[in-house]
Amino acid sequence: MSRDVAAGAGGLLPDRYPTADFFVCDIFDALPKTDMGSMEHPMFSLSTRPDRRILCYEHNGVEITVTPSVRGLATIHDKDILIFCISQLMGAINAGRAVSRVLHLKAHDLLVATNRETSGDGYKRLREAFERLAGTRITTNMVTGGVETTTGFGLIESWEIVRHTRAGRMVSVSVKLSDWLFRAVLAKSVLTLSRDYFRLRKPLERRIYELARKHCGRQPDWRVSVETLLKKSGSASPRRVFRKMLRDMIAADHLPDYVLTEEPGDIIRVSRRAVVIEAGDGLSLKPETLDAARALAPGWDVYALEAEWQGFWVSSGRKALRSPDKAFLGWVRKRVE
Repeated sequence: MSRDVAAGAGGLLPDRYPTADFFVCDIFDALPKTDMGSMEHPMFSLSTRPDRRILCYEHNGVEITVTPSVRGLATIHDKDILIFCISQLMGAINAGRAVSRVLHLKAHDLLVATNRETSGDGYKRLREAFERLAGTRITTNMVTGGVETTTGFGLIESWEIVRHTRAGRMVSVSVKLSDWLFRAVLAKSVLTLSRDYFRLRKPLERRIYELARKHCGRQPDWRVSVETLLKKSGSASPRRVFRKMLRDMIAADHLPDYVLTEEPGDIIRVSRRAVVIEAGDGLSLKPETLDAARALAPGWDVYALEAEWQGFWVSSGRKALRSPDKAFLGWVRKRVE
């Protein structure tokens, strides 16, 4: 099924940049990544309107209080900025480059990488997202990087437009991440997301995908009660409404990587569509191999091809390969044909 058909049938956002390599800048490393802490526990609002509630959450000894600014709580869509930042940092770490809490971003790259519109409204919404991220305050005792402290912080500590057009549209921006988030990145407490995560239209879809990715991971499936899923999602909906929303998601069946099914006893079963490769779990390919793959498949996303090939290798029993690089390039030739 083509992406355009899927977008219309499943309610996904269109893939706005299908011919561009994902995360085209060399500072990025393959697919998008996010921290495990905010995947495990609700830290973002699922509302599409300004949400000025104080959110309190407690589960298995972890306590989180999320306090909004006058602009409201940071939303799950605002989290795209953090995913972009985390992906950039992990790309630098994996390449052996020094990193710091301060990142210098090109606004256009951020919009393209997260499948957002590059219109005037797109830049306006991006600025509003920065303001909500900086204004939202988190107080938690959650462990990051092996350190447990009860601390309060903003999702980002600060941000600044470094360069803008005459009309005031941001061109480049400087972002300083919280020490809590930066510590999680240094400890590599991150997981890779599907690039189609950014095509999920509804906030709850994104949140359920995060929970599926965190808890199902490499397991064949994960079972969770509707009550627990409601709590971990951070949804403000009554249980009966939440259950109906889950059933609508099951019927639509367009979550990346995972399938939801309802089982007796008010249980939701999450199962994998295909193999998900964890960081460090696959075969290592040389940088020049990816360059060769680009030449063999012009216009294709070589990182998506690599992820598909790695999944094929794992599902086939992790057979010993004399030359993984040659095997990958041979597979690419057949794939593009």
